[in-house]
Amino acid sequence: MPEEEKGFIIKDRRSLDEDGTLKEEKETKRADQQTGQQQEAERGEEGRRKETARAPLPEVNFNSLIFSLSSSALLHLGEIADPQSGQEKKDLDLAKHTIDTIAMLKDKTKGNLTGEEQKFLESVLTDLRWRYVKAVG
Repeated sequence: MPEEEKGFIIKDRRSLDEDGTLKEEKETKRADQQTGQQQEAERGEEGRRKETARAPLPEVNFNSLIFSLSSSALLHLGEIADPQSGQEKKDLDLAKHTIDTIAMLKDKTKGNLTGEEQKFLESVLTDLRWRYVKAVG
């Protein structure tokens, strides 16, 4: 195995730069600029954090997935308002698609869910189906 060569660092200790300007002045100006840019970036980040402030995300588990899908179905059924526009819109085709997706998950996960997950899934699915029938009729 070849020996690893050790490098070296050269530090320029001259007091004048190529322009004839004292390095200290240039470094001070550069440091001031960097500090100003950093402060501006931090203020920008803080502003962005305030703009994007939202409720904490739920734990990632099967029930939260079903809850999310059911919220989507309720939105498409016109039962809850769109969080962005504040308007209640009905799109029964999307509602049916979402309900069918939940039903597919029920079939595909059969035998792999805890009792609590199974009960939650069945109750959500039953509730959404009744709401869909009511919306269509």
